[in-house]
This record gives sequence, structure tokens and C-alpha cells, in this order.
Amino acid sequence: MSSFSARTHLLLLALLTINLHIADAQIGVCYGMMGNNLPPANEVINLYKSNNIQRMRIYDPNQAALEALRYSGIELILGVPNSDLQSLATNADNARQWVQRNVLNFWPSVKIKYIAVGNEVSPVNGAATSWMAQYVLTAVQNIYQAIRAQNLHDQIKVSTSIDMTLIGNSYPPSQGSFRADVRSYLDPIIGYLLYASAPLLVNVYPYFSYSGNPRDISLPYALFTSPNVVVADGQYQYQNLFDAMLDSVHAAIDNTGIGYVEVVVSESGWPSDGGAATSYDNARIYLDNLIRHVKGGTPRRPWKATETYLFAMFDENQKSPELEKHFGLFSPNKQKKYPFGFGGERINEVVATSDFNATNPLKSDI
Repeated sequence: MSSFSARTHLLLLALLTINLHIADAQIGVCYGMMGNNLPPANEVINLYKSNNIQRMRIYDPNQAALEALRYSGIELILGVPNSDLQSLATNADNARQWVQRNVLNFWPSVKIKYIAVGNEVSPVNGAATSWMAQYVLTAVQNIYQAIRAQNLHDQIKVSTSIDMTLIGNSYPPSQGSFRADVRSYLDPIIGYLLYASAPLLVNVYPYFSYSGNPRDISLPYALFTSPNVVVADGQYQYQNLFDAMLDSVHAAIDNTGIGYVEVVVSESGWPSDGGAATSYDNARIYLDNLIRHVKGGTPRRPWKATETYLFAMFDENQKSPELEKHFGLFSPNKQKKYPFGFGGERINEVVATSDFNATNPLKSDI
């Protein structure tokens, strides 16, 4: 009896530890909808749940998706599309109505964690989104004020999502800085984020850095498979490109002198086809290693797991260029493209295993 009790205790301890590891993993998946062959939203939400994917990003307030998310327990980044920025910035009533329609009508049955006001807007002359940049901060502030008026600003954080093109210098990572021609755009946003205790959302793609410069960046460094340190940056040692890119953002924020702002990786992925260095194996290796890696922090922020959203849930056949169609973790028929999972499978494996090791219940590398 005592042996059974000890065995049961260790099994429960193992399950608790596994659950803690899963919670630490901080992994979400972006639900893009640019395909004409994708399953309906309710089936997508069930697919998230059955695969233990506990966080989601959507790029606009799709009503079917929001309805399907009710009582799912999935935490959500809710996107404000770039096309709405001008309207929300120039009229605070429009922002209040947007919040009523897309947030309050679903809260708290939908666990909205962040609102991403705009995605990859760049003020740089020549950028397709440059004309929108003038509206981002005011739109963010108007949405924030509408959230604050409902006393929800501690539960729902309002931010925007940027890409790595706004970084001027990223090597070495400790010398990371934003481009001089985006500082007047970004600095006030960072100041707002500091005031509102909100993170900056950043899309981080080692794939594009590698494919754009394969002469200086090795594929193992980009895929997390380098056996040794590649970049020694003072006290910080880098064995993978993801950490180096993310820490260059951390440093760029720090180097503004505005204050400490957290970073959430709002997209990262690797295409399986359609371009240089795209293959099933490269995508599988990158994504599997990323899921494992972000349970911990970066050399510059080692104390905090890196909340990261994988791009994307499905291959999306209406995107362009060709490689943009091949970022999916699942095919449109809901079949997994890759063998790895998000934690749930490992729990079942430990519960079901017949040779449970009472002296070492956590043999697997969860």
C-alpha cells in the first residue's frame, strides 16, 4: 500500500511538473485566415484545444472566431487591422464603439490578453504602410482609454506589433538600436507602453535574416542546431540567431533610455516551401527547437520565458509571394504537418506508460 501511495504521489508530482513546464512554455499560434479552403472557426478552435495550444493571435476581430472562442480558455491577441487605424485615431467614439463591439461583447468569456493595434506599420519613406504611421500611437491611446474606462486596463494590454526592419543595428546584440528615421515614431510608442505597463509586440523571423544573408549567417545558427557559441558579445553568448535578434530588440529599447519594456514575440516561423532554404525538414527543425527553446529566456533576459506566437496555424493559399503560403503547422484539412506537439501528448504519454519510473518520473525532456 505504501509503495502504491509513493508511486501515485510521484505520478501526481510528475504531472504537476509537466503542467508547470507547459505553462512556462508560453507558446501560442497565429490564426491567419487568408485561404479559401480553411475549416470553419469552430473547428479551428477545437483543433487548438485538442492540440493543447493555449494562446492564439488573430489579425482582425473576426466575429465567427470570437464567438467560437467563448469559454475555450484560450488566451487571445486580438488584432486591429491597419485599415482601421485612421478611423480609430481620428475619432475617439469610433475607438469606444470598436471596443464595445469586439471586446466588451465577448469579455470575459473570451480571454483577450492583448490588443495589437496595427501590424508591421513602418514610417520609413517608401514603405507601403508609411502613411498609416501617423495614426498608430493615437489609435493605441484611444483604444487604451476605452479599455481603461471599463477598468480593464490591468487585464487587457494595448500595444502594436512591429517587425525587425525598424532595427537599424543588430550586431552585436548589445549594440542593438532602432533606425534613426523611426525614432520619432517609436519613442512615443515605447513611452506609452512604459506608462501602460504593456509589452511591445515584435515579429522575429530568423528565416528572413538567414535567407537574406546566407554568406554571414549559418543555417545551423538560424535553426538552433549550432553546437557551439557563434557570437560572443561581452557577457552574453549566442548559440542561435533567434536569441541574438530578440536581444537586439531588448537592447534597442534599453538604449532609447525611456525605460524597461517587455517584449512578446508576436510571430515567428519558417516556411516549408517556396523560397531559399525552405524545406519540410528545416521548418520542422526550426519550429520544434523554437517551442523547446522559449521555455527559457535569452542571454540578456535569462529570468523570463519568452512568450512566443508561432506563425501560422495553416498554410494559406491566398497569400503571396509563394513562400508566404507555406508557414502552416497544419494543412487546411486539419492534419498536422509536423510530428511535434504542444504538451498535451506528453501528459497522456506519462499517464499511460506502463513502465513509470518511480525514482525518475521525468525521464522525457519536456
